Amino acid sequence: MSDDSGTPTPSPGAAGEAGGAADFETMTRDIADVPAVEVITTVAVHLMSSAAVNLGLAEGGEDHKDLDEARKLIQALAGLVTAAATEIGSYHAAPLRDGLKSLQLAFREASAVPDEPGQGPGEKFTGPVIG
Repeated sequence: MSDDSGTPTPSPGAAGEAGGAADFETMTRDIADVPAVEVITTVAVHLMSSAAVNLGLAEGGEDHKDLDEARKLIQALAGLVTAAATEIGSYHAAPLRDGLKSLQLAFREASAVPDEPGQGPGEKFTGPVIG
């Protein structure tokens, strides 16, 4: 590229290539400063959001409804919340457990043939979920 004077203009990637290594080191230091509880809760919220979309709970939900995917996400969320609860404390775990239970109940409601109590997604970690 060049401007009107005929002088070449550097491409956008050229300037960033030299600073790429420094940026990576900065990102690595930044992630090291994030507390584990924040990483765990962020992952849990992403799993919850994705499960809700796959349960058809989002705007235009029927277009994205996929109970098989929702089951996998709820199962993973239940494992994470159960395993992390003692590490992150009840202050952080309680809302995650509440969200998980809501998703489990929504799954049961959305299923044409509901699972037996204790057999729903995540119930091997949480025990049977009853309304």
